[in-house]
Order: sequence, then structure tokens, then C-alpha cells
Amino acid sequence: MTRPVDRRTGFSVVSASFFAAGVAVLLALTGCTGEKVATSSPSAPTSSAPASPTPSAPAPAAIALVPGGTAEQNLPYFDQVNRATLAANPNAKGRDFIDALVAAGFQKGDMQLTVDTTTIGLKANSIQFAVRMGDTCLIGQNGADAGGYWSQAVPVLPTGTCLIGQTRPIDW
Repeated sequence: MTRPVDRRTGFSVVSASFFAAGVAVLLALTGCTGEKVATSSPSAPTSSAPASPTPSAPAPAAIALVPGGTAEQNLPYFDQVNRATLAANPNAKGRDFIDALVAAGFQKGDMQLTVDTTTIGLKANSIQFAVRMGDTCLIGQNGADAGGYWSQAVPVLPTGTCLIGQTRPIDW
């Protein structure tokens, strides 16, 4: 079944209708009514009394490793460490991630890592690294095929591991 096409725009009539409806919803959500809002020029203060201090927002809680915590509790810290690794070295390899995670307090014996190169010696399009925490895993992935850095907390596989497929020894 073909959809009718507007000869002027080349868009299907249905697509144009959805587009117009989307624009209307967007304008409604942003409060744009097409009316001009009166503004006034700033005036000089009328009082010479000092302004009261503006209360500051509370400082965000520090993100830290939660020893004995769940993978979900430690995911923000895992992400912070991995993003810092990438900020310091956008071309970070698997060892860079593992070393940073160990320095941040994660246990090397609980980690897994995929290889950095393909079987013919080319740079892998993405790498994965994981930390097992009880019955859950923190998994990070970075590379072009992943669209950059991603992470998640997932249950341990039935094999007792976090990653599927061939991993490399973490023997340094």
C-alpha cells in the first residue's frame, strides 16, 4: 500500500501530519504562544542595604566505592573511574581500564577483559571489561562499535562469569 505524497515537499501526507502534530506539541510544552512578553529595562537599586546572601545548593555527595555493596550501588563509581580513564586517554586500552579500576579499589581477581586486537592484529572496534560483585557484574564497553563508553549492571552468567566469549588473562 502506498501513501499519498505531497508533490510540493516530497513528504508523505501522513509524515507531514505527524511532523505538524509534533511541532504543535513541542510548542505547547515550551509555552510558546506567539505573544510578545513585555520587558522592562533594569533599574538602579533603590536601597543601599547589602543584599542577603543567596543560599547555596548542597554539595553533591561524593561518589565512592561501596565495599561489600551491590553492583548497582557501585555502578556510578565504576562509570566515574572509566570516564576519567577516557578523559585522560581517549584511546585507552583494556589494561588502562583494569589498572584504573584496581587503583580505584575494585578487586583485580574479580575482573574480566576482552582483547584489544583482532585475530589479524587490527585494533578491536570495541572492548569490554567487567567486575564481578557477588551475583551481579559491572560491565563496561568502549569503542566505535559501542558508540563510545557504555556500562550496565547485569546478573552473572550461568558459567559464573561476566563476559561471553574469549577473554584475555589479567596477569600483570
